[in-house]
Amino acid sequence: MTDLVHFLECHDPNFRKARIPALYADFRPQKKLNPDGYDANVAAWQGALSLLASKGMLSSNGSGAFVLNVNDALVRDLESKQYGRPLALGTAIRDGITSRKLVLFDEFLRPASYTGNVSSLTWAAARWTWRQLGIANSLQTDDSIPEGRYVVLQNVEEAFREVIQFVASKQARFDRIFMKSQFKAAISSHLTFVPSLTEEDFEVLLIFLHRFKHLIDYDGQIVRIKGAFDHPAIGEEDVAIASIKELVSNLHHQILILNNRIESLQEEARASLGRHNRVAAKAALRSRKLAEASVAERYNTLSQLETVATSIEQASDQIQFVKAMKSSADALKSLNLQIGSTDRVEEIMDQMREQMAETDEVAAILGERAEEPIDESEVDAALEVLEQIALEGTSIEAGEKREGSSSTDVQKLQDELANLPEPPSISLLEMNELAVPAVEARVAKLSLDDS
Repeated sequence: MTDLVHFLECHDPNFRKARIPALYADFRPQKKLNPDGYDANVAAWQGALSLLASKGMLSSNGSGAFVLNVNDALVRDLESKQYGRPLALGTAIRDGITSRKLVLFDEFLRPASYTGNVSSLTWAAARWTWRQLGIANSLQTDDSIPEGRYVVLQNVEEAFREVIQFVASKQARFDRIFMKSQFKAAISSHLTFVPSLTEEDFEVLLIFLHRFKHLIDYDGQIVRIKGAFDHPAIGEEDVAIASIKELVSNLHHQILILNNRIESLQEEARASLGRHNRVAAKAALRSRKLAEASVAERYNTLSQLETVATSIEQASDQIQFVKAMKSSADALKSLNLQIGSTDRVEEIMDQMREQMAETDEVAAILGERAEEPIDESEVDAALEVLEQIALEGTSIEAGEKREGSSSTDVQKLQDELANLPEPPSISLLEMNELAVPAVEARVAKLSLDDS
């Protein structure tokens, strides 16, 4: 069917247009020539079958979201006008069977074959099953289709990951118990991975949640999400709670229908009066009165059931509380037995105090032995040496400061001398000539004064 090929081309990245010819060809020789390419093609076909089943694209041949019906009709549905039939589809399906990605539907439903792991279906049992189906001798020789109905575990695992989110929100016991139909309606809105579930799909999911994931208890009619203090088997109180919930649900549905009928009859009566048909108007009003009485009766029944449900829920909570207290009391009793009597505890504390006192005495003795007499004269001598060193260091620092100050003064004087104006450049002879008249004048002055 070309529609399926187009769907895969649009929604499966492994079915790119450039790769489709290789997937539709006989790629079995690649198992030795190109093992990686062979494994990629096998995985691509297994993923494609899983995707088509989950989206309801194979419903025409009797397949569901979790149950794949393998037959010639499946091959015809996957046939392409451009690429023909997939020549190695049977190889991909057989690989899924051997790798436990696909499990025979009948074997899956048997408790002994799927108690905790898909691999619990032994290889010998699988080979026997294949021989009964006539496919054991063709596992390695040809590409015939291994006809049968198989559980697609990849899809079931994906649905489980969505169901667990719904389960996590249910804590009270009353909220954890359902009739089978109620549980299906409750989880349908949470299963975004699959658009709808057939009865076979839902049965597969319940068995998977019960036997493999141990998430629920299931007896064929009642579904109970597992709780910490629940009895292993579903009991009469569980059946009672599920029955009450189903009755409450049915009453709500009936009340909704009756209320819609009352509104419809009211409109009918008004319309009849508008047409001046009093007989029809009275008939509509009588029917409305009967419907209102029926609604009132159902409301009373609903109120009683809700009262009973509340009482059961309270009693259930009290039972859980008592069980928790009993468990805590048992735990304390066990711990107290391990501790012993009060005399034993006092004896242990006395021994502890004795050992601590002995430890303190040993520490004190060791501390006394570690202390040695100190010679005060040696301490004074060491102190004098340190003071002398400190004094010498102070003197050296003062001398360095004085030397630094003298150097600064000399440098300042040299700078001042350098800034003085230079004397006139006169020769020695000229100086003598200038000095003689002045000396003579001084001598003459002295002579006059004496006379």
